[in-house]
Amino acid sequence: MPEYDLNDPTDLDIMRGQFNMYTADDWEEYVELAEERNIGYKNVNILKSAQRKAGIGKYLSAKVINWVLNLVDQLDGCDEDEEE
Repeated sequence: MPEYDLNDPTDLDIMRGQFNMYTADDWEEYVELAEERNIGYKNVNILKSAQRKAGIGKYLSAKVINWVLNLVDQLDGCDEDEEE
């Protein structure tokens, strides 16, 4: 995942756009995957928060969106490693 500048309005718009592309069902899958992999209580909770705010990223801070997108990237990366 690219590094975003949390103080750059363009980067914030890109991050929010990426966040808004995920549905509540997508987030549910990530929550289940995170629980299976035991990635930590805080990480699972932030994914659950993302699920509740699916499609309305404007209500989440830039740090939270960045954290969630990094988790998604990490979980997707683990899937790719298992498939090989």
